[in-house]
Amino acid sequence: MNKGINILMYHQVGEFAPMKAHRSTYCDHRRFASQMAYLARFGYTVLSMDQVLDCLRGNAAVPDKAVALTFDDGYENFYEYAFPVLHRHRFPAMVYMISDLLGKPSSWFAADGRDTPPIMSAERIRELRGLGIDFGSHGAGHLKLAQQSTELIRDDVRRSKAALEDVLGEAVRHFCYPYGSHDRRAVDAVADAGYASATTCVRSPATPADDPLTLPRKAISWGDNLLGYFWRLHMKNTPKTEPIRRSGETFADALTRA
Repeated sequence: MNKGINILMYHQVGEFAPMKAHRSTYCDHRRFASQMAYLARFGYTVLSMDQVLDCLRGNAAVPDKAVALTFDDGYENFYEYAFPVLHRHRFPAMVYMISDLLGKPSSWFAADGRDTPPIMSAERIRELRGLGIDFGSHGAGHLKLAQQSTELIRDDVRRSKAALEDVLGEAVRHFCYPYGSHDRRAVDAVADAGYASATTCVRSPATPADDPLTLPRKAISWGDNLLGYFWRLHMKNTPKTEPIRRSGETFADALTRA
């Protein structure tokens, strides 16, 4: 396995009809249970995102077979299908919530002609937080940030943080770029808002050389059986492009983070 931390990306977990499109945003609940049992059986260390940061900053050693579990959008089916399995294995997990859509349908699915499953409510995420699940921000409006104005980007990442902190009564330190869409302006906005980490859709293990505000992840797809899951965990890094520079950085500065 590549030395690093495999941050795994899930979306919905449940029972779904066979599909040809959008497969990376669904995971069959039986396969999810098998995947978690695989991690437990073969000695993987499942880290929280706070622990991931400690490892990447050099405050803790990167364990062998290190993984982190992240769930985008915060669907209600997380509570029904994913949480009981995580709880049984005592695995930490990070759920990235869309602050403007708590308790509402996932309206953006309608553009693809798909059902619009509900997002968890504020009451639900408070319940899960009390049971040990971690929550981060997936923005206020589930926007492709790199396509927005700078003003809107900054408002979205700050407003979502404040709203979720009001719901949870604690600091929200972790962000996830919706659709993986980010540019230098988005990274700057996330940094200025006070987030400690942010995740992307770049497929690679996270290493201490990565910027904590542009961490790579590996998407788990509806079609991944245990062999496919094994391959995801052992797949080679995606070649990395020129690092996104924060405002005021030189190219050489950015390379020290990439």
